[in-house]
Amino acid sequence: MKKITVIGAPMWLGQSKIGTQLGPDAIREAGLMTHLQSKSIDIVDSGNSDMEFTEPCYCTTDINCTIRNLEAVRDSVERLALIVSEVVISGRFPLILGGDHSIAIGTLAGIAKHYHNLGVIWYDAHADSNTGETSPSGNIQGMPLAASIGVGHSDLIEVGGYKNKVQAEHIVLIGVRDMDPGEQEFIYRKQIKIFTSEDVYRIGIGNVIDETVSYLASKCDGIHLSYDLDVVDPKDSCGVGTPVDCGIYLEQNIEAMKLLAKYNVITSAEFVEVNPLLDKNGKTVDATIALIRALLAN
Repeated sequence: MKKITVIGAPMWLGQSKIGTQLGPDAIREAGLMTHLQSKSIDIVDSGNSDMEFTEPCYCTTDINCTIRNLEAVRDSVERLALIVSEVVISGRFPLILGGDHSIAIGTLAGIAKHYHNLGVIWYDAHADSNTGETSPSGNIQGMPLAASIGVGHSDLIEVGGYKNKVQAEHIVLIGVRDMDPGEQEFIYRKQIKIFTSEDVYRIGIGNVIDETVSYLASKCDGIHLSYDLDVVDPKDSCGVGTPVDCGIYLEQNIEAMKLLAKYNVITSAEFVEVNPLLDKNGKTVDATIALIRALLAN
């Protein structure tokens, strides 16, 4: 029987549109726990991690810093890292509900130290590999992957008290279709394996997942899934802050989750960027529950 602990991470300061802090509770209220309990899953809800809620600002300790809300996000993800680490130590599967994607800095800080070589499947329309120097917006939601590799501002790369949570060769990006120039250079320089949304349509989601698992499973002792709902085509998932057209349809994403469940290689997961204030008739919230069910309740 799967033993899952749900952790809410109601963060919005990693980006510019208020609302993602409502995501965790919206997913719960739509019946996530009931759906998983119906599959005889041992599931515990640990509530929400304490996240900063303040007026957006640039960091105050460095007048040259161009990163928005650095201190507030750093403090928030430090607390999240502690909670996630405790769940891993207890032998349970951490399921983190975001919140914007900046929470992944804390999630990976809490998980990676318990593995020798943690793998990461980064399911996202964006590469999230900017730094303060390359980011056009200064939003930390676009920096968590780079920070987790050990590239970026010291306040972000040292969350959890250590650097280099993940090695570049242990990462696979899926669904990417919108990269800034700095991210393109970063992905190329680090030689990170990537499947764009075009690749998914060209070779099929089944082949993408097969190749991903084959690439990671032989060299990683755990695999974390970081799933941003903006990877889904906006027709199926409109309640996100940074929608990108020509995405992967929900049915294909559900198929991907079922395949990952069949391989039984995912050891932790987070689902992020659900913004109920931008959603229509709960469509994105419902899509999130369908994806989680496909991954964990099959």
